Amino acid sequence: MSHDHSHDDDHGHSHYDSPASRRARSSFEVRAMALEAALVENGVLTTDAIDAFVDVMEHRFGPHHGARVVARAWSDPEFKARLLDDANTVLTEIGISGVEGNVRVIENTEDTHNMVVCTLCSCYPWPLLGLPPTWYKDYAYRSRAVVEPRSVLREFGLEIDPDVRVAVWDSSAEIRYFVLPKRPDGTEGMSEDELAALVDRNSMIGTAVVAAPA
Repeated sequence: MSHDHSHDDDHGHSHYDSPASRRARSSFEVRAMALEAALVENGVLTTDAIDAFVDVMEHRFGPHHGARVVARAWSDPEFKARLLDDANTVLTEIGISGVEGNVRVIENTEDTHNMVVCTLCSCYPWPLLGLPPTWYKDYAYRSRAVVEPRSVLREFGLEIDPDVRVAVWDSSAEIRYFVLPKRPDGTEGMSEDELAALVDRNSMIGTAVVAAPA
């Protein structure tokens, strides 16, 4: 579901960990750390097992897969058209499996900037983006993104032109959204590997844009 917010309310303050907002650990982090410590102390898990799980999530699944998809879409118009039309089939064809739910790719354009949130919990395309960042699961982001998206983006250091529509997409267990960011200027002639290196996780959630190469 898309929530179109071309204006925003600047009241209130963010309590999540965006690049422009440093704060104490959230209650979610504190609970997670306490649970991890208890499981390790009681011999249910080992720190090595936890590290191995995180390694799998960041390498077998991870933002490098999403970046590869973005780079190919920028380089291959036919691939991009198919991706926007039927992402699940295309992802399976290129060997990205394990995506829960129905993935829909939404493209940033000259007149629309997209950002993704899960207002209920933390639904997220893990195989494409890896572990969700802490701020994505934080209540402040989940509640404010649909109400004052421009303010939230500003706290990430992203100022969207007033003439550009901001569309907020609410992920769920049934559908996971993935942002195809705009290709930056100055990247003509770059290879897919070079393009993929420019793409970070936040740009595929919509809280950042891909910067032009230095």
